[in-house]
This record gives sequence, structure tokens and C-alpha cells, in this order.
Amino acid sequence: MAIPSVSSLRRALLALALGSAVVPFAAQAADVELLNVSYDVARELYKDINPAFVAEWKKSTGETVTIKQSHGGSSKQARAVADGLEASVVTMNQANDIDMLADRGLVAKDWTKKFPDNAAPYYSTMVFLVRKGNPKGIEDWTDLAKPGVKVVIPNPKTAGNGRYTYLAAWGSVIKKGGNEAQARDLVGKIFKNVPVLDAGGRAATTTFTQRQIGDALVTFENEVNLVRAEFGNDFEVVYPSISVLAESPVAVVDKVVDRKGIRKQATGYLNFLYSETGQTIGAKHYMRVRNEKVMKQFAANYKPIKLFTVDDVFGGWRAAQKRHFDDGGEFDKIYTSK
Repeated sequence: MAIPSVSSLRRALLALALGSAVVPFAAQAADVELLNVSYDVARELYKDINPAFVAEWKKSTGETVTIKQSHGGSSKQARAVADGLEASVVTMNQANDIDMLADRGLVAKDWTKKFPDNAAPYYSTMVFLVRKGNPKGIEDWTDLAKPGVKVVIPNPKTAGNGRYTYLAAWGSVIKKGGNEAQARDLVGKIFKNVPVLDAGGRAATTTFTQRQIGDALVTFENEVNLVRAEFGNDFEVVYPSISVLAESPVAVVDKVVDRKGIRKQATGYLNFLYSETGQTIGAKHYMRVRNEKVMKQFAANYKPIKLFTVDDVFGGWRAAQKRHFDDGGEFDKIYTSK
């Protein structure tokens, strides 16, 4: 089974430490340049996607395309686009961030219908990374709330995986028959065990793996498996009994591509993610993919896990955002009482 190179994650962590935000993926002079603004734990994925697309586009059209990449916390990245960062496309880890851009008139209102599968070529879920031997015996969400357990989670106000983690823990209570008060209590106890709220998922990974802070890191399944591939037997992956479906939606930034005359290339780039090549690259990076043939080929990458959706438990992303993550919402009440 092919996996990313052993040094790829270390290089990305070093780039983060040096403050690198935008990285070119084709050095030669280009006819067209695209900027993909994405979430931070997708760095390695798009490092492989971009040159594959460039080669395929050149072969099929004769046109040279350069892809530049910007990474950070998903919500922080979306706000940067809203504030003027000229993204050609956005590839985020939650629909809420793209909805915000649609509300600003930057992305089509019906963006979920522009590409297959609600415009989400990949999906993942939230799992735990623990230290070798799992010394704290962490097996499920309730274990993260125990006294003396330190949990590394990025800030739900700025990072999609922080938000998914919060919703996964809350929803785990509801889906097992618990009530809202019990869900609030569990999430409150978990966040009381968080020693530091990093702005993004990759920074949280650095905190856990490089700074050696915490007993467990909660993040996307693809991220924890990349850490395992990178650091070998230093860590173990733990699957909780239930978790949240975490889609990675994509959209063309209409105002930018139309002004620059690059809609065809931007659309082709996102369509490439659904191609067998794009799906295979995603699977190699431990993303769960839509192509059944590719999913079967990489079945060993994915442990079966019961998943629920944000729509199912929270009434959709807009409702979840308003109640839990807007200023003065449930998260603010929970965390300020820490």
C-alpha cells in the first residue's frame, strides 16, 4: 500500500514553524495560475494532487497551469478569502465555511450542486491519536473527560477539525440516548482538559507530536494516519465507538475566476479530484473517497466506524454554527467557564 513519503509531514511542520503560507507547485512559466485556499492538514494531499493535475491538464489541453496553495485553519482561511485573498478555488473541511463565502457573494448560492456528492470529493471522521501503549487507556469520548487526561484539540472558533471534534463529542451522547445537558457536561469536561487551543489542526499536531504536550490528539482520521506513517511506533490510533461524518467540500470562487478568465481551469481542477487518479491520491492520504473501486482497493486504510451527520444531530451546519460557535454560543459559555 503506497503512503506519503516519510519526510513529508516533517517538512510541512517545519514550513508551518517558519510561517510559510503559500507554496508554488510548478516553477516553470505558466499560462494560467490558480490559487487553492485550503485547510492546514490537507497540505500533503494537495502536494500530490497539484502536479498530477498539472500533468493531466497539459496532456489533455496543451496548456500549462501553475497551482499555488494556501493553508491554515479552515475558518480562518475562509475569512481570508472573504477579506480579499484571491482564491480561485476553496477546498475546506466543512460546508459552513463555504456557506459564509456564498453569503458574501463570492461563491454560488447552490455551490453544493456544482459538483457530485454535495461538492465533497473526500470525507473523513474524528479519531484519537494516543502515545505508544495508550498509557491513559483512552478508548472513547468519555475517557477524554476524565480527570488527569490532557487532550489536544484545535480551537473550534478557527479550525474545522476543532469544530468537528466538539460536535462529535456532543453527538456521541445524543446518539446513545443521552440528553442535551449530558452532552454539554461531557463537552465541557473535555475542553477543561485541553491545555492549549491551537488555531489550526496542523499546529495541534505539532503541539502533540513535537512539543510532547497531551495524552491524546483528536483530529481527522487522515491526519492521525499520516502521523503514524511519519513517526512509526511512537503513537497509536484509537477509534471511538461513534463519530461524526466530516466532509471536505470544494467550490470555485466565482468572482475571482470570472474576473481572471480562469473558470475552465478552476472547474477542471476540482473535477480532477473526482477522477480515478484524484480519488486514488486521496485514498493514499487516508481520505475516504467516493469512488467505490478505489475505496475497495484501499479498504485496509479504513476501520469501520459508526458515523452520524451534522444534519442528523444538529439540524445542519448553519444551525450548529449559530447555536454552538457564534460569539456567545455554547462553546464560548463552556470554554469561558473553564
